[in-house]
Amino acid sequence: MGVRLMVVDDHRLLAEALASALKLRGHRVLAAAAPTAGAAELVVSRAPEVCLMGTAAPAEPGVFDPVVRIKRERPQVAVVVLGPVPSPRGIAAAFAAGASGYVRHDERIEGVERAMVKARAGEAAVAPQLLQGAFTELLNPAAQPDDEGQRLLRLLTPREVEVLVRVAEGEDTRLIAAGMGIAPSTARTHVQRVLMKLGVGSRLEAAALAARTGLLERAVLIRRRGAGGAEAGNGAGPGTGSGAGPREGRARP
Repeated sequence: MGVRLMVVDDHRLLAEALASALKLRGHRVLAAAAPTAGAAELVVSRAPEVCLMGTAAPAEPGVFDPVVRIKRERPQVAVVVLGPVPSPRGIAAAFAAGASGYVRHDERIEGVERAMVKARAGEAAVAPQLLQGAFTELLNPAAQPDDEGQRLLRLLTPREVEVLVRVAEGEDTRLIAAGMGIAPSTARTHVQRVLMKLGVGSRLEAAALAARTGLLERAVLIRRRGAGGAEAGNGAGPGTGSGAGPREGRARP
């Protein structure tokens, strides 16, 4: 028997794509809505069995406020969060707000369906290791909140930081490759690694996460410092012109 549900995400295209896929599999989708901040009222009025709620930043303060309202006004609605690979604090926040489950947004559609059915039945729809981490965080909260932007920055190499800034500036693979002096295939590999390390599924999500956590601001500063160092290096020796001469000289044994 199909699940009566709603799909909510800050990115309407993602919400509508998931809704279409679930309709084809026999589920009744009451609505696909965006953004999540204004979706609580719609969920309360439609009263689905399950609400799939996408988020790019589960650890961001206030991101689960809509879940709190939904559970307060429609406690029978099971909310399943779709998000990136979470920190324990992120998934703990989802459950503390009243969510019934957490599913990584790179999960296959079959995994999303299983989570929906379990949540509707009143079960916790989350992988055991994620649930254990969430309960540990709830029982032993950190004294100070983590600096999410700094944590994410530590995951990236200097070159990946450069790629992230260019992605946030809207550059496609061709422009990234040209700007960094690398092959398009190499640029594409760097982009995929950045997405993987940040736990997001698209360039748009990467840019949004970077902006929300302060990662982008730090990355831009690092990029500027690097550019300043390069300019200082190019101008260090007199009579070097464009700098081509010394580079050619170093290339020859």
